[in-house]
Formats: sequence, C-alpha cells, structure tokens
Amino acid sequence: MTSASLDLQKSLYLAVKSDAAITSLLGGPKIFDDVPQRTDYPYITFGQSLVRDWSTGGEDGHEHLVTLHVWSRAAGRKEASEILAAIESALHDQALTLADHHLVNLRHEYSDVRRDPDGETFHGLARFRAVTEVGD
Repeated sequence: MTSASLDLQKSLYLAVKSDAAITSLLGGPKIFDDVPQRTDYPYITFGQSLVRDWSTGGEDGHEHLVTLHVWSRAAGRKEASEILAAIESALHDQALTLADHHLVNLRHEYSDVRRDPDGETFHGLARFRAVTEVGD
C-alpha cells in the first residue's frame, strides 16, 4: 500500500497537471517535485508536506498540510497571483480520487506572493489541508 502522503501528492499532481486554466497560465503542464535544469518560468513545485496522525477510534487517518510553490519572473505579482487563484479553484473542496486511501476533505488554507531575494523572481505559496483515511 502506498503511503497516504505519496498517494495524496500523486492525486494533487494529476489534478493540477490536467487543469486547463493552470496549464494555460504556465504555458504547459509544468508542475515538478524536482525542477529540470533550464525550465522556463512560470512553473509550480511541491514544497513541504507535513503529515499527522488523525485516527479515530475506528478509522486510521492522516491530516496533511501540503504547500505548492509558484515561481514567476513576470513583472509584478499578477502572474503568480493568477496561477495561485487557478490552483485554489482546481483543488479547494474537490473530491480527488486516491489509489489506496479515501480523501475526506481538501481545503485551501492560504496563499501568499512575495519577491524572492534575487529581486527577479516572484514566489507564490498555496497551503492546503487534507484529511485522508485508509481506503476500502
């Protein structure tokens, strides 16, 4: 059985990669766990993933805090903000299918855009909270 965290990441990846609005804003399905060298901006990466036990008396479960990062070199925050909004629209409260687990809920917690220290890159963060249970 796949770990709940990996199962959730695979499902999130497929949902973001297959979303037409996101791929249009990115100029293709550019979502990565490890970014290939010389990848053109903008793109999305998986960031920190925190998993906690969320079991009840009768069900094994996990709470997940997952962060997606948006990287943009466009002038201003607009591009990163639009990509973050599209990610929220594609994932918030969606009933994604996981291979070995059941997704109880998926909620957007917050988004933030800031300029990176290099002065050229805008860095967006989207944090999601999910609860999973072992599948049937």
